[in-house]
Amino acid sequence: MYGYDFRNYAFSSIRRRIWHRVNAEQLPTITSLLERVLHDRAFMDRLLADLTIHVTEMFRDPEMFLAFRRKVVPLLRTYPFIRIWHAGCSSGEEVYSMAILLQEEGLYDKTRIYATDANGDILERAKTGVFPLERMRLYTRNYMEAGGRADFSQYYTARYDSVIFNADLKKNIVFAQHNLVTDSSFNEFHVILCRNVMIYFNQQLQDHVHHLLYDSLSTFGVLVLGTKETINFTQHAADYDELDMHNRLYRKFR
Repeated sequence: MYGYDFRNYAFSSIRRRIWHRVNAEQLPTITSLLERVLHDRAFMDRLLADLTIHVTEMFRDPEMFLAFRRKVVPLLRTYPFIRIWHAGCSSGEEVYSMAILLQEEGLYDKTRIYATDANGDILERAKTGVFPLERMRLYTRNYMEAGGRADFSQYYTARYDSVIFNADLKKNIVFAQHNLVTDSSFNEFHVILCRNVMIYFNQQLQDHVHHLLYDSLSTFGVLVLGTKETINFTQHAADYDELDMHNRLYRKFR
C-alpha cells in the first residue's frame, strides 16, 4: 500500500519504535495500530517518522571529514566530473557539509551530489537548507575540527531562530526519494556515503545493501560508512582496500 518494507530491520529497534507509537496514540493494541495504518495516511506518516531514524548533524564525526579532505579529495582531483551519493541523507546536514568541503577544495563546480532518503517528508526539509540557529555553535565546532578553512557563518544567513544555508551550496545537489530496501542502483558513483544507516538493519538486509552499494560504485571509487559499520565479513570485503580503517573509508579496487 505504501511501498515500505521493514521486515529486515533490527527487530528490537522496530519493536521499540512501534510500541512508542502505540503509546503515543493511546491505542489499546497492535491491531488498533494496523487499522490506523490502513486507513489514516497522517498516522502512517507519524509511524514512518518513528521507524526511519534521523539522527544527524553538520560535519558529524569531524575526524572523518578531515580524513576525507586528506585522503579522498586528492583522488577526486583526478576526475573530470564527480558523482557522489549520500544514501540515507536524512534532513541533509551532512550533504551540505560535503558541499562546503568540496567548495573549499575547489571541486564543487564539477560535482553532482545525489542525496536520497526513503522518507519523503524529511527530504522536503532537507531541500530547504533551513536548520535551527541553536545548533550552529556545535556545527561551527565540528566544521573547525573537520579542517574548515573559513568563517563558518559565511555559509548561512540567520533569521530569527533559524538559519538558511546559501543557495549556491544547493546548486549541484539533487534530492530524491530512494529506498535502500526496495529500490535498485540508479547511477555509477565515485563516492558513496552510507553512514549510520545499516546499524538498524539485520544481517540479511545489510548484505543486500552492501551489494547495492558495490554495484553503484565505480572501480577505485570510495565507500564511506559510519564508525560502527564495516565491510568486514560481508560478501564484498575482499573487493575493497582500506583508505582509513578508523574513519571507515574504503576504496573499491575490483
